[in-house]
Amino acid sequence: LSQLPGWSLRPDGSIVIATGNDDALGLYRCTPYNSYGTAGESRPTRVLLKDPPAFMVRPKEEYFQEVGRELVIPCTAHGDPSPTITWVKVGSVGKSSAQVDGNSSLVLHPLTKEQHGVWECTATNQVASVTTATSVHVLGTSPHAVTNVSVLPLLRAANISWEPGFDGGYFQRFSVWYTPLVKHPPRAHHDWVSLSVPAGAQHLLVENLQPDTSYQFSVLAQNKLGSGPFSQIVTSVPRGFPVTTVPPEPPAMTVHVFLSPPRALTANETVRGVLLRWDPPARASVALSGYALELRQDKGGWEVLERSIPGTDTQVLVPGLIKDAFYEFRLVAFAGSYISDPSNTVNVSTAGMEVYPSRTQLPELLPQPVLAGVIGGICFLSVAVIFSTMAACIMNRRRAARVRKRRQDPPLVFSP
Repeated sequence: LSQLPGWSLRPDGSIVIATGNDDALGLYRCTPYNSYGTAGESRPTRVLLKDPPAFMVRPKEEYFQEVGRELVIPCTAHGDPSPTITWVKVGSVGKSSAQVDGNSSLVLHPLTKEQHGVWECTATNQVASVTTATSVHVLGTSPHAVTNVSVLPLLRAANISWEPGFDGGYFQRFSVWYTPLVKHPPRAHHDWVSLSVPAGAQHLLVENLQPDTSYQFSVLAQNKLGSGPFSQIVTSVPRGFPVTTVPPEPPAMTVHVFLSPPRALTANETVRGVLLRWDPPARASVALSGYALELRQDKGGWEVLERSIPGTDTQVLVPGLIKDAFYEFRLVAFAGSYISDPSNTVNVSTAGMEVYPSRTQLPELLPQPVLAGVIGGICFLSVAVIFSTMAACIMNRRRAARVRKRRQDPPLVFSP
């Protein structure tokens, strides 16, 4: 054993092989002995080397795909014996609708909203099991339900906080719904009251509640495609006025985040599109992450045009506008999960213009005021030429009439 690195013999007679390799393969027998000799060797035992599973192709950390399309996620592994590959969605109940092709790749077709989440690929053989995970983001859906809803009871009020779910690829807003629980309701059902949450906020203070009355609270997320499911219902009882002289416990410290909207948003038309410029927010207690540009056309609903404008930029070019349309633009700033209020709104009308981006056009050669002056001058000269021509025609007709009259009159004869 001394000639084999990493091999050792324990006091109980066991052999320890620190690193398994081809030197360890073969048959082994154990022979016990003492001062009187030995009773013989043991039956042989065979040592075999097996390889645990190892991934050859791992899935990426994240996948983004539109709902209804096909998504194929690869995952292959090798080992001795050959491992089996299984896919499972984390947190799913029961058997999932996932399909696995001949290459052990996960096939999601058609992709549904319910398939959004974390998927695990597991390779297993007789030696061991190894697992890798990936996140699937399904775009073009309504928002997912918020999670971890908590209610902090206060004096005749309650502070509701939550963690947003996936937004489905669009900007989402939240609303808090609540209702009191009474033992004898006046009607067969009780009404829920909803309060809108400021954009970017993940908590809301609900005030003017009845003390010592149970309330139910739930949070709803919405985007341009509709509403997501309600969150789980949380029951809480707001506190009433204290009746003892014991001072109440101080409220939990709340970190207030100040993020004012972008300032002085302006729009200038260029041959490549509409150039928007702005000034950064005046107040930001946290580091600015970036901006999101919203627009609406012809007084329609607001839509997010660009959500990944760097926080260091103060201008952006918007191409692709359609002629004879009216656009409105506004900007919001965000820092982490906080979003500011919208900036001022700027209006852009493309009446009489071609589709952006355009090639050389007449408005590019001459500024609009100069072009209007040139056209007005041409019209004035045209009218002047017409009037001059008409006046010359009238004068020529009068002169011709006088000449004909002279020829028709008899000549005057004077006698001596």
